[in-house]
Amino acid sequence: MDIASKIVEMSVTLPAVLLAITFHEYAHGWVANRLGDPTARLMGRLTLNPISHLDPIGALALLVFNVGWAKPVPVNSFYLRNPKRDMVWIATAGPAINLFLAASSAMVFRMMEGMRIPTYPPQADWLLEPIFRMVYWSVVINVALAVFNIIPIPPLDGGRILAGILPREQALAYSRIEPYGFVILLGLIFTGVVGMVIWPAISVVTHVLLRA
Repeated sequence: MDIASKIVEMSVTLPAVLLAITFHEYAHGWVANRLGDPTARLMGRLTLNPISHLDPIGALALLVFNVGWAKPVPVNSFYLRNPKRDMVWIATAGPAINLFLAASSAMVFRMMEGMRIPTYPPQADWLLEPIFRMVYWSVVINVALAVFNIIPIPPLDGGRILAGILPREQALAYSRIEPYGFVILLGLIFTGVVGMVIWPAISVVTHVLLRA
């Protein structure tokens, strides 16, 4: 793929990336706020401004590998009435909103696909085709972000969910790997292990949504 083609491709995937990571982090902050923790709201992270949630490395990984992450929303378990249970709900909110966005985008995609008939004016193709591709990538990237984030490695959402449902002793032992989680995760991404594990799931979910 030449540079011009890559730029064109990024122009249709970037909106999907920004949408996915913004709503993912907003969902974490919104649920945390509802459960009594105002930290994200007080730090200006309870917002739909994508700049507030952008992690440069995570966004680049999402564009290049279609798996990535945003800047984590801060959560202070001190404010939570039931920290162990509430952290599960907070962690689940991010992947859940991504799956909702993926399903919504898939509905729009199927509607637009039904409109792709020779009867519309040819000059409209220059406008419809980029939008069609943006919606397609919104499905793929939201599914990818949801699936990636449920990998049970802290500090990903899957790690926090697992820590929340494990018995207390096992959860404490498991949480000890969190300081090394990011390094482990990067190693698994760049060695291709993550891709081999999650891409089959991403492909299946995307296909079901687009063809349902």
